[in-house]
Amino acid sequence: MSEITSEITSEITSENTREMNAVLFERYGPPEVLHVGRRPVPAITPDEVLVRVRAAGVNGGDLLDRTGKVRLVTGRTFPKASGIDFAGEVAEIGASVRGVRVGERVWGLLGRSTGAMAEYVAVSPRRIAPAPDALTPEEAVSLLAGATTAVTALRDKAALQPGERLLVRGGSGGVGSVAVQVGKVLGAHVTALAGGKNLDFVRGLGADDALDHRTTALSALGRFDVVLDTVGTRQSLVRRLLAPGGRMVAVTIDFDRPLVAIAGLLASAVHGRGRIRAFSGNPDRALLAEVTRLVDHGALAPVVDTVHPLDRVADAHRALEAGGVRGKHVVRVA
Repeated sequence: MSEITSEITSEITSENTREMNAVLFERYGPPEVLHVGRRPVPAITPDEVLVRVRAAGVNGGDLLDRTGKVRLVTGRTFPKASGIDFAGEVAEIGASVRGVRVGERVWGLLGRSTGAMAEYVAVSPRRIAPAPDALTPEEAVSLLAGATTAVTALRDKAALQPGERLLVRGGSGGVGSVAVQVGKVLGAHVTALAGGKNLDFVRGLGADDALDHRTTALSALGRFDVVLDTVGTRQSLVRRLLAPGGRMVAVTIDFDRPLVAIAGLLASAVHGRGRIRAFSGNPDRALLAEVTRLVDHGALAPVVDTVHPLDRVADAHRALEAGGVRGKHVVRVA
């Protein structure tokens, strides 16, 4: 039995570790509402696996959950957990699960508000895959949510073709920084909008053109075959950048003006003959495995901004809210 497997087994079977640390919050509010509390280690069903989490990512959706901007979805029951993407090792396997082994290094994503920022998560084997061999858990989780979103948006939703012009709004963020790389993998000419201090970072990811979103007028950008919008604001103006036959995929909306944003997207989808496409990602094992393959072949590089310890998760939320992110803020759980 490997050292990792022995460690996991001893942790799970010890009565002193049937509880675990997890990030929780008892009310909606600023980053300060987040704290590390104690929860029972999840009990798995025969169709689930238990994963010992080593690292988890901080995503824009976590901020929305914490502030209550999507409380119609998350509800008013507390305490709530945080985090959707994780990297770690398999600790237990349900009786009906096949093709997964204890001690295997994996990465995966949970549904909303199910709490990846915890020492253990229970998850369907359909939502995990072997993690890239060459990456640490922190490096791996910096790619996961962004890569599954970018591949789904650019390859599946927009059908981006070699030689097409791609614009990525928010090119230095957690999704945008990976989307720039995915765009190059798909053979596009990539233009990225980002903060002025991050332009060299975005060029280093492969962007053909990197422009300061504060000083560049949208009207001066020209036309694009595909626009990937990770920002959500001014979408009525952004969609005017589409060339004939162009497609825009919005992975977020302006949650400060949600009704206006949703109405605009619906109107664009109806009158734009399918040129505007919004989606909510739901990656499966096949997509996760495809991202692993891209990483193992050197097509995608990790995009870690800062690694935070679990008890400083509020710092990670503050940093993401402040903007100017280079890739992903990551929380080291173990």
